[in-house]
Amino acid sequence: MENGRIRVRFVPSPTGLLHVGNARTALFNWLFARHHGGDFILRIEDTDTELTDPRFEKALVSDLRWLGLDWDEGPNEPGTRGAGKGQHGPYRQSDRLHLYADYAAKLLKEEKAYRCFCTIEELEAERKALAERNMPQVYSGRCRSLTPKVIKRNLAAGIPFAIRLKIGEEPLRFHDMVRGDVEFQADAVSDPILVRSGTEADPGTPVYNFVVTVDDALMGISHVIRGDDHLPNTPKQVAIYEAFGWEIPIFAHLSNVTGLDRERLAKRQGATSIATFREMGYLPEALVNYLALLGWGPENTKRETLTLQELVKNFSLERISPSPAAFNFDKLNTLNRHYLKLSSPVRLAALSWEYFGGLLPEKDHASDEVLVWFVHLLQMFVPTVDHLDQLTAKALFIFGFDPDIARARQENANVLAADSARMVLAELADRVRAHSIPVTAEIFQQWLQEIEKATGAKDKNLFQPICIALTGAPSGPELGRLVPVIEHGSTLNLGVPTVRQRVEKFVGV
Repeated sequence: MENGRIRVRFVPSPTGLLHVGNARTALFNWLFARHHGGDFILRIEDTDTELTDPRFEKALVSDLRWLGLDWDEGPNEPGTRGAGKGQHGPYRQSDRLHLYADYAAKLLKEEKAYRCFCTIEELEAERKALAERNMPQVYSGRCRSLTPKVIKRNLAAGIPFAIRLKIGEEPLRFHDMVRGDVEFQADAVSDPILVRSGTEADPGTPVYNFVVTVDDALMGISHVIRGDDHLPNTPKQVAIYEAFGWEIPIFAHLSNVTGLDRERLAKRQGATSIATFREMGYLPEALVNYLALLGWGPENTKRETLTLQELVKNFSLERISPSPAAFNFDKLNTLNRHYLKLSSPVRLAALSWEYFGGLLPEKDHASDEVLVWFVHLLQMFVPTVDHLDQLTAKALFIFGFDPDIARARQENANVLAADSARMVLAELADRVRAHSIPVTAEIFQQWLQEIEKATGAKDKNLFQPICIALTGAPSGPELGRLVPVIEHGSTLNLGVPTVRQRVEKFVGV
C-alpha cells in the first residue's frame, strides 16, 4: 500500500475472451477503487506465450471500455510496447521478466529458495507413491538438503533446475474480507515452484504465483479482489510476501458465478463472454448493473436498477456474499428492457443498424429521411425485445413476407378459416382498390370503422385477419403506428411493400 492509498488491480490473461466471472471481478475492483478515491490498475498476465494472443488483449481492452471501466495505470495500447500509463510500469508481465529474475536470485542468495534438480519422471514417481499410500501429493523437499558441492557440479553439467521457495513450519494465515481469517497448514503447501525448470544459460519461466506477488508488491497493491478459484494460490503468495518481508495485502475472494443449476456457468446455458453480450445487443449499463448484483447488494434498499454512479456510492466489500452467485438471464433481460426504455431513439438506431444488414443501406450512406424512418420503426419494436439482436426477426415483415407461407401457418389458418375473416379481407381489398394515394393512419382508422360496420366483426375477429394480411401474423404492432411506417418506408427505395401491395398480394386482388 502506498501512503495508505487504496490500490487494486485487474490482471487478465490475453488467452481468451473476457467472460462474465472476470468481468465481475474487474467491476468489483473498479467500484472499490472509485468508492474510496483510489487507483484501479490494469496489468496484463502474458507470460504464457503459447496461449497469449494480441487479439485477445485488444478485445478485453475494448470490452472493459465498453463496460465503462477506465484505469488509472495500465499498458500502452495492444500491439505496442513501452512502460504504459503510470509510475509502476511496465504493465505487461512479458516486459518485466528481468525483475522476476532479480528477485528469484535474491531469494536464492538469502537461502530462502533453492534449486530443485528433480526430473519430471522423479516427481511423477514421488506423487504416485504418495497417492498409493493415500497421503497428500506434495513435494518432499529432497533437493533442500543438496550440498553446495553437488549444486555446483549439477550447474556445471548443465542439469536443468527449477527454483522452489522454502516453506517454514508455521501455518500460513491471511485475512479475507469475504471469508474471514483463513489458515493453511505449511505441510499442505509444500515448497512451491517459483521458476520452472531451466538452466543458468537458459532460465526457466517464472510461475504465476511468483510473478503476481512480485508485481502486486512493487505496485503497492493494497487489496487483492479476485475469484475464489485463486484461494489455493493465496498461501503460496503469502509465503512469498513473508520471504521478502513485504506487507501482505488484504484479500477478498469472490464466489463463483454459476448457472441456475448451480454448476459453473458454461456456454450451454447461454452467453458467457462480454463480446457475446455486446453482439446480442445488451446495453453496457444493464450488464454492469446486473454483474454488480451477482453476490453483492446495496444496503438499505431493495432497488435493482442502479446507475454506475449509484453503484460506486454504495459499494463495499463487506456486503459481498461468500455463496455462489447464480446467473439469471431473465433478470438480466428485465434490466436490459429497463435501460432500453431509457435510451434515446437516436442511440438505439445507431446500435441496431448493424442487425439490419442487407435490408438497409450502409449507415454512412443513408439519408436523413431513412434514419428518421428507422427511428420510428424501432419505436414500435424495441419495447417487445429483451436485446437488440431480436429486432430483425420482429421487424422483418416490414420488408416483405411470403403470403403462401403466412396462410399455411396453423395459427393463421385457424383465423382465416372463419367466414368473418373472409368478409373482413374482402372489404379491406375493396378499399385498397379504390384508394390510389398513400394510406395515412387516419384513412386506415376510417377503413376499420367502415369494415366493422359492414361485417359486424369486432375485436380480434376484425383485427387479426387484417394484421395477417399486413404482417403475416395475427398480432403485431398497433395498426395506427404500423401503417405510416409501412407507407413511408415504401417511398425510400428500401423494398418495403405498401399497404395496397400487401393486401393485393395476400388476398389475390
